[in-house]
Amino acid sequence: MAQEGDPQTDLSAAALPVLYSFRRCPYAMRARMAITVSGQRCELREVVLRDKPADLLAASAKGTVPVLVDTDGRVIDQSLDIMLWALERNDPDGWLRPARGTLNDMLALIAECDGGFKRHLDGYKYPDRPPGGDTSAHRACGAAFLEELEARLRSSRCLHGDHAALSDIAIAPFVRQFAQVDTAWFDAQPWPRLRAWLAQRLGATVFTRVMDKYPVWRTGEAGVGFPAD
Repeated sequence: MAQEGDPQTDLSAAALPVLYSFRRCPYAMRARMAITVSGQRCELREVVLRDKPADLLAASAKGTVPVLVDTDGRVIDQSLDIMLWALERNDPDGWLRPARGTLNDMLALIAECDGGFKRHLDGYKYPDRPPGGDTSAHRACGAAFLEELEARLRSSRCLHGDHAALSDIAIAPFVRQFAQVDTAWFDAQPWPRLRAWLAQRLGATVFTRVMDKYPVWRTGEAGVGFPAD
């Protein structure tokens, strides 16, 4: 696996899709996991969000990650769309085929995560944005979504059946972030199944692989081959 300072620049001579990413961003985490499990090779460009490279902004003016630039020039700048792009090419673990429910059911649950839950997660994690934010209210509202997940997990090991699928992979990085705000509080909640599910997701090989550290990419440099061999 790649180590910090080890650029692994032995890229194929063939052009690869370019993936702009930031290691700690939950949106980028889920995109990297889908790309990894699909076996799709990319040129990864690790960026620092406080110093966004011009190439990233030229590809997507919104300036957030992840952004994928395909070999035909197509730009995909939504993490869920990048996941679907990769998995529609190759889905060896059946992430698009849940054991219970449908792809649309999974997309609806992910939309809950990306909408209200993410808004309350931000209010809980960043109480001064805007100033005077009510941390406890945001935590309570975020907890309501986590209670929904706990209820789902009473009947199966994962969110849509007994094997991990798109919803598990897409949502876990955000639950991880919520849990990290106050781990003692999170661990004290009556969510044993959710905690077990999160531990399983964070201990999965695909997650540990995508959390390798890479050097920051600079304009004019080669990116690194991703996923690492």
